Amino acid sequence: MTVSASDIKELRERTGAGMTDCKTALEESSGDMEKAIEWLRERGAAKAAKKSGRIAAEGLIGISINGATASIVEVNSETDFVAKNADFVTYVQDIANEALKTSAKDLEGFLKSNWQESSKTVEDTVNEKVATIGEKISIRRFEKLDASNGVISSYAHNGGKIGVVVSAENVKETVEVKEILRNVAMQVAAISPLFVSKEDVPNSYIEKEKEIILATMKEDESNKGKPEDILKKMVEGKLTKQLKEVCLLEQSYIKDPDKTVSKYLEEASKASGEKIGIKSFVRYEAGEGIEKKQEDFAEEVAKQMNNK
Repeated sequence: MTVSASDIKELRERTGAGMTDCKTALEESSGDMEKAIEWLRERGAAKAAKKSGRIAAEGLIGISINGATASIVEVNSETDFVAKNADFVTYVQDIANEALKTSAKDLEGFLKSNWQESSKTVEDTVNEKVATIGEKISIRRFEKLDASNGVISSYAHNGGKIGVVVSAENVKETVEVKEILRNVAMQVAAISPLFVSKEDVPNSYIEKEKEIILATMKEDESNKGKPEDILKKMVEGKLTKQLKEVCLLEQSYIKDPDKTVSKYLEEASKASGEKIGIKSFVRYEAGEGIEKKQEDFAEEVAKQMNNK
């Protein structure tokens, strides 16, 4: 099949693979971007797992917490110039506050909900911002967490470019407990786990990773001729190591790499007198997975001056 130059460019941006490899991957995958990334991973042409989620657009993450309930939102802008604007920062926080109150279950419903008890909708305010600022503004996603009889804490990094909320159930809210959860939120922001624990990893993820690891190993000349049962044992070993990287509780704790996050929580629980178990977390990174356009700071300034 014929693949477009824009798709090749997007795949290259997301994986760091060469143009020829990207073109072949898309052809082999009938133009399916995610399958093309998998194709590249299996052949070792790209470290897609690390590169596919890099920042590729501008914007901010907003977080709002009320007791044991929290919301987290991602609001995008075209330029970092706008994302750093005080009015935009305030607007993102307002959106997070509205997300905390909404009963909407998806983004479409949230956009149609009323804004601050007025006749306007959330979507109306987005359109107003677009008209005022002069560039595209969009609410990309939002999520709510509820920790029944528990505690929620958060952490924002790099001026709100990364935002994390972490919840723990059946725990009393104290300053010490909030600080412990904030430390865990910092861990999530820095290392970006996919799951809380190994028990949360779905079988579909494990089977897919086994396939990818096995295919990658078979491409390695040093593994040529090795019996299938030996390769499978090697796959299990690599999978075990990988799960330690993607499961929060199995990761090395960033403030003390000699212990795991699970061990840190065990020690912190004893010290605080509260048994702290992580229920869930959400990590948003502004522009994650979106292709970032090239910026010209002088052009940004000129645009802003002309809009005044």
